[in-house]
Amino acid sequence: MTDIRPKAGTKEWLGLVVIVLVTLLIAIDISVLGFAITPVSEALKPSATQLLWIMDIYSFVLAGALITMGWIGDRFGRRKLLIIGALVFGAASALAATADSAVVLIGARALLGLGAATLTPTSLALIRNMFQDSAQRKTAIAAWGGTLATGAAIGPVVGGLLLNNFWWGSVFVINTPVMVLVLILAPILLPERRDLNRGKLDVLGALLSIAGIMAFIYGLKELVVDGYSQSAAVYAAVGAVLLIGFVQRQRMTSHPLIDVALFRYSGFVGAIITNLMVMFSFMGISILTNQYLQVVLGMTPFKAALWSICVMPGIGIAVALVGAFSRKVKPVYLVGAGMLVMAVGFGVISTLTVESNVAVLLVGVGLMAGGMTASKTLTAEIVVTSAPKEQAGASTATSETFTEFGSAFGFAVIGSIGSAIYRHDMAAASLPGLNGEALEAVRNTIGGAATVAARQPGTLGSQLMDTSREAFTHGLQVAALSGAAAMVVVGALVVFLLRNVPVETEKPVDPMELGDYETTPDSTGPDSSQKAGAGAGAGSLSVAGGGTGAVAGLYQIHIRSCRRNGG
Repeated sequence: MTDIRPKAGTKEWLGLVVIVLVTLLIAIDISVLGFAITPVSEALKPSATQLLWIMDIYSFVLAGALITMGWIGDRFGRRKLLIIGALVFGAASALAATADSAVVLIGARALLGLGAATLTPTSLALIRNMFQDSAQRKTAIAAWGGTLATGAAIGPVVGGLLLNNFWWGSVFVINTPVMVLVLILAPILLPERRDLNRGKLDVLGALLSIAGIMAFIYGLKELVVDGYSQSAAVYAAVGAVLLIGFVQRQRMTSHPLIDVALFRYSGFVGAIITNLMVMFSFMGISILTNQYLQVVLGMTPFKAALWSICVMPGIGIAVALVGAFSRKVKPVYLVGAGMLVMAVGFGVISTLTVESNVAVLLVGVGLMAGGMTASKTLTAEIVVTSAPKEQAGASTATSETFTEFGSAFGFAVIGSIGSAIYRHDMAAASLPGLNGEALEAVRNTIGGAATVAARQPGTLGSQLMDTSREAFTHGLQVAALSGAAAMVVVGALVVFLLRNVPVETEKPVDPMELGDYETTPDSTGPDSSQKAGAGAGAGSLSVAGGGTGAVAGLYQIHIRSCRRNGG
């Protein structure tokens, strides 16, 4: 059959700029919050519980609402959902910037999470609508993924510069004028698509997914920060039960939010496992490498953020290679190569010592960032074209939800490995003059060791820090080796699952099938004169296309650990 897909023109490429601008802003916005916590605490004087909710509520709402918002975008219009999301995100940013109490800021952060959840499942969906030609779509997705990674990298630097010159609300207020611009340009440049055959919203399924995902991720994050506690374990267990109930509900209802039959397609399964694994690895090791920069190498948070920009060449190279080879080479080889590069990056990180030059860490992290960018960009293309057109938004929002799970598991597993080695080494070390709470703090975290060391007389403090740095670096080495081994094993599984995915991941349009979607009269895009023949997938918004909630989680857990442990 002849491929009759039209090529995108100037309007579609300008529309891509609008989409990338939205997602770039979200990536920056998440990472700038890390620097704002201290001035927020000084200005609003939140309680310890309120401060945790200020940091956490965004990612909980984002992760919980993704699947539901993906369905809503499919049913009622993806451009419409993006415009609503931009309106909510812009208004919530203004509210957060002018908040005069912790309660107001918590509410604004929740609205920001909801706005991001509406924007996330529309970004790749709209790209899919606008770029029906496979080669052009691959280029657009590569640009999208690379820009998101760049936003995550420069976010801490932007935050530091703003807070050095303006009040804490400036990290939020920068969003509002950009979203106003999006509200003006989106109706002009972006196409509208909606599926009129989706039926009614499965309210029970939506409630199960929202409650289950939020409870499960909350429980995991609490276990990471505080260690085992009965309440955190209960939250995680309840979330797991609710998610099992959600899956059963989707199998039974006549109008599911997602079709569980999608998981019978090995390409889709391989793509979401890749998403989960690369975020598991990258976010899991990032919490340790950030601490290494600050506590072992003695950098300030802002200086560490400036050094983090050095990974951008790895991201740029990955985007260029994906754009060049994805049109000729099967995804299985490129995704497998990306995961192998991440494993090599883990290997480089495992060679770090207390005396290592920062360049060693940057090379390792740069390899991991590049491999993740390549893998996520390629799996975005697979997900966006593999789902049935009437289920595309919700199904690929499901892929983003697995990304959030990968991030949470990475924090829990890889972070726990590093912590376990640290505690083992410190328990075996000779720590003269310490007992009681001080000894417990030193043996628990390197941040606690730094706090105690600052109060020690003479050379005892420096000796204590030398011992804790050695123990922490040993934990980082073991965690990196564990991550490398896991990446190789899961990479082999992914290669098996993706082995039959072709270079062109989508069949040409069959004119007899051009009738399942409605294209509204004011639609734009290369095929605005006809009804769409294929659904749009909602991509995963992330670091390197990996998850805004994951970025949020990294900064939240790092800040919470440092605040609680004195690091």
